[in-house]
Amino acid sequence: MLRRLMLRDVAIVRELELDLHAGFTVLTGETGTGKSILIDALQVALGGRADAALVREGAARAEVSAEFDRPGSLAAWLTEAGLDAEPDDGGPAPLLLRRTVDAQGRSRAWINGSPATVAQLREVAEHLLDIHGQHAWQSLTRPAAVRALLDAQAGIEPAPLQRAWKAWRDAREALATAQARADTLADERERLAWQLAEVDRLSPGTDEWATLNTEHGRLSHAQALLDGARLALEALREGDPSASALLSGALDALDDVQRHDPALAAVLDVLRSAQAQIDDAAHTLQGYLGRHEPDPERLAELDSRLSAWMALARRFKRPPQDLPELQAGWRAQLAQLEAAADLDGLAARVAQAEGTWRTEARAVSEARRRAAAPLADAVTAAMQQLGMAGGRFEVALLPADGPQPFGLEDVELRVAGHAGSTPRALGKVASGGELSRLALAIAVTTARSAPQSVGTLIFDEIDAGVGGAVGDAVGRMMKQLGSHVQVLSVTHLAQVAACADHHVRVDKRTEDGLTHSVATPIAGEARVAEVARMLGGDRLADTSRAHAAAMIDASTVAAPSPRAPRGGPKEANRSSRR
Repeated sequence: MLRRLMLRDVAIVRELELDLHAGFTVLTGETGTGKSILIDALQVALGGRADAALVREGAARAEVSAEFDRPGSLAAWLTEAGLDAEPDDGGPAPLLLRRTVDAQGRSRAWINGSPATVAQLREVAEHLLDIHGQHAWQSLTRPAAVRALLDAQAGIEPAPLQRAWKAWRDAREALATAQARADTLADERERLAWQLAEVDRLSPGTDEWATLNTEHGRLSHAQALLDGARLALEALREGDPSASALLSGALDALDDVQRHDPALAAVLDVLRSAQAQIDDAAHTLQGYLGRHEPDPERLAELDSRLSAWMALARRFKRPPQDLPELQAGWRAQLAQLEAAADLDGLAARVAQAEGTWRTEARAVSEARRRAAAPLADAVTAAMQQLGMAGGRFEVALLPADGPQPFGLEDVELRVAGHAGSTPRALGKVASGGELSRLALAIAVTTARSAPQSVGTLIFDEIDAGVGGAVGDAVGRMMKQLGSHVQVLSVTHLAQVAACADHHVRVDKRTEDGLTHSVATPIAGEARVAEVARMLGGDRLADTSRAHAAAMIDASTVAAPSPRAPRGGPKEANRSSRR
């Protein structure tokens, strides 16, 4: 759950630190005081969009920090990412999220004090809270959002179906391309096969070109190499005088006198080393002369082979050394063309991919079917408390217009506003007020069905457009929901505020000519006065106060809660998350 929210220089908030608690908390205040700014700022800390407009006028940067209880579902992820810092005091480890945005719109983020990316903030947010906005009802008229709503309740993971659809689509496209290009592909295969046959006749080795040139260079200069080797051998050992003989003389001369001056011993060592090296070099040259003789036949073979390489390279306008790579590339292209021209094989791939997709789609259809009725029953139960007594909610599965990426059926939400009427598509029969109440019923129902998926639910003026007894029901529903999960609600509805476990009032103040927002937890008489203001402002103050006090006292009586779907979905509906 969310423990603390801290803002500095955010919009009209100069500095704010708000401690939050378990249960149901409301944020109230006059329009424009900054209630929704708190929610917007929280979304920024969770990886939402941030720009320079967030920064309070005259400030260098805006800063938002949020402290949550650390959910167990994030333990492995935090460890793997190196973001699992433990507190110095050894107490329970919180989860600290922080983000700054400067006046140029640049932002930085931290998790548990370590630098993090915005993508990591968003990933963490999935485990922490859901936000249902005041326009959540709009998603109820969008087919994709409706499917996402039901799929979330059914615990459907969309990735396998999407992968299967993509594989089927790609296979169909490959077959259609092959069929349309059958003649062209045949011509390309024939041309490529001829070119490859020309290169295959040469059969160029990978390193052959360099080896051929090295050997050709040696054989073409064989006589010069031999002559040079003989002259070197003669100078070293066989000439008169030779280097070896001269060195021997020098050694003999010094050997006779070095006993009179030890300093000459080092010179003798150098001369003996030089003589050994000359003997080694002479021995090597002797062996070279014995192994190498001019080989005109081999030289002719090399000339012929090099000419073949160069002729083929000129034909295909490539450097000779590129021929092996060219051969491998053409071979791979030919294999691809042959596969692309295999219409039977491509058709088999299409059939196999379709079968895989249909298997996945049927599994999704069955999961949707199992989830539809419990969801409809739970929302119907909630409707009875929201001024739609006798009404009925249905989740209809309709055959789609052929196979679709999302499966075999469309999902349609239907509603009957009163007893005896036939449920029809809610976009056609529900009024704006009814749509808002239905959105609230669905939000509360889906949230109750998976209370462990996140620790906090936020309702941002989702109760707009309702009042009276319906407002009482909305407040009681949120209060009961607060016994399962932390609930925060931004509201203008006194009936909802009266049901809260905790109440925070947001006001605007002007100091030193500057206006800023403050958030103050209130209780007792201050809370009664705030609920009275929401009921009637300054008019009939005593009556409003008495009414407000009675509403707060009455809120301790629990109301029946809507029945949640059975079968535990994987996660609560997030279709209206902002």
